[in-house]
Amino acid sequence: MAQAQKSRSRPESAQLPKGDVVRILLEQHTRIDELFGRVRNASGKSKQQLFDELRRLLTVHEAAEEMIVRPVTRAASGGHRVASARNAEEGKATHLLANLERLGSSSPGFSAELAALETNVVQHAQHEETEEFPLIIETRSEQQRVWMGMAVRAVETLAPTHPHVTAAGSTIAQYVLGPIASLLDHGRDAAKKVLAG
Repeated sequence: MAQAQKSRSRPESAQLPKGDVVRILLEQHTRIDELFGRVRNASGKSKQQLFDELRRLLTVHEAAEEMIVRPVTRAASGGHRVASARNAEEGKATHLLANLERLGSSSPGFSAELAALETNVVQHAQHEETEEFPLIIETRSEQQRVWMGMAVRAVETLAPTHPHVTAAGSTIAQYVLGPIASLLDHGRDAAKKVLAG
């Protein structure tokens, strides 16, 4: 992560109950930050493998947020504006991620595009952590947040593993297109593993 971004503080996820949706998402934000650094510092086959891991995590993370978290955010007082802004940010990140996937980690333009994606994702996470997650904590009980966490985990197992710009930033599109895209993605991932040996 860029120097200016390293100093940012994140709410302490360990203070929330295990399985709490906000705790799960904060822990994923930390993992995403770590993966950006590892991709940036890797080379060759390792760089592509780490990027694939980052791509998959970002894709399933955003699908779960759009399907489980955004409807709850939207229902809160003032939440419609917050949810719409987060979905717009996710749409932009999905376009950047899809472009990076097309380029491949060995492309000369990969590092610059990765930096642009990282900046977008870090800003998006900061907005979630300061605007959206407090709404979730204020408007939902611990038990409701744990149930949301279980729903997020379930969605992540079924979510697409590659960016799909047609579904980006839309809860409805995630529900309608997500299962079909997921089947295609999982098939593509399996074929890639078999062909790689």
